Amino acid sequence: MNSVSHWEELSHKIAELCVRTPATMGPAMLARELAPLAPALTFREVLSRGGWYRLGGVVDTAHERLSDHLETWAEHELAAHDDDMATLCDAYADRGLHATRLTGRTHYFVAATGPGAADFVQIEIEELQEVICHPLFATETLPSSIEELVDPRSADPTCCAGAEPIGAPFLVLRRLTPVDTFLGRMRAQKPDPQPIHRFVAAWEASSAGAATQFSHHWVIVVREHMDRYRQPVLHATPVAALNGTPPKFGASFGMQGLALHDSMIRYDKAVGYPMAWFFHMLTTRSAPHALANAVIDDVQAGFRYLPDRDVEVVKEWLYTPYGF
Repeated sequence: MNSVSHWEELSHKIAELCVRTPATMGPAMLARELAPLAPALTFREVLSRGGWYRLGGVVDTAHERLSDHLETWAEHELAAHDDDMATLCDAYADRGLHATRLTGRTHYFVAATGPGAADFVQIEIEELQEVICHPLFATETLPSSIEELVDPRSADPTCCAGAEPIGAPFLVLRRLTPVDTFLGRMRAQKPDPQPIHRFVAAWEASSAGAATQFSHHWVIVVREHMDRYRQPVLHATPVAALNGTPPKFGASFGMQGLALHDSMIRYDKAVGYPMAWFFHMLTTRSAPHALANAVIDDVQAGFRYLPDRDVEVVKEWLYTPYGF
């Protein structure tokens, strides 16, 4: 199950599944379609995140496509007009060209591969819809750069609000990530544990790790890019698998003792596992950092409402804090 070739093969199968599966099927049905592709794994959707987009292409007034890649097209056309933006704008001013963009939603599916917190495989499947976006070359003010021409969202964030769709929504496999393997590659880059390693280790050492599976409550947002020496640089950030906003921690400043403990219990119950307040303190910020100090102050004053394992996790963070 852990060979690279196996995961590559599974990725190809999932990519093909996305091509032949209507986006209207929905995540629950998609999870069921994943099952025959990997009978030894049980996939479940844990999170859906939308509100993002990518640059699309270029279309004319009849929605005929000039290019699938807006930025590449713009760079080529600018070069063809001697890198003179004014000349380029004059050449296309009356053509009625529009940019398109791909609005997206990412569905995260996970399946356990072992007993450890990081022993799971994560699949990101994107649900995309191409829409007509802002007009090109139709403004009175010349764009000052290619970036401003192709993506003027900083000047007008609502430029594509209520945009007309082109074609049906569709599914695309973004990536398949064996999380333990990815975190192992990160460890090989740097000798010291990075925040994500400490976060996972804290989960395993705490009451949360004894109570529930890490991947039931978290996804790992991964990024990989090349540095100037063409070496891969890996990043990983835990994101709470909450479809909605996290609960607010219901405690006033300076609360301690039993009142603080009661607030922690209510928060943990709302999220669904013990020590939720600690892990959300580091990520969603819905629990304040001051909690860690308050808890250890209580411990030193003789209030022992947390198991020793959880006290040690909080102390370790206080001695060498980290966050995301």
